[in-house]
Amino acid sequence: MPYIWTFIWSFLLIQMTTYVVSSMNGVPFDFMTGLILSVLTTVMIFVLGAIIPAPQAEEH
Repeated sequence: MPYIWTFIWSFLLIQMTTYVVSSMNGVPFDFMTGLILSVLTTVMIFVLGAIIPAPQAEEH
């Protein structure tokens, strides 16, 4: 389930960013660019999550 929600949020935020940036640059909006960036961002988030070690609990 976290994979699905991560992709959904990534998809929405990247599509919004792609739309705004393309509008500011005066070029037509391209849906596929946002989709590809969303997939790459989702993969990178999970790769970084797997690489970064979890913090260790301190014993008192």
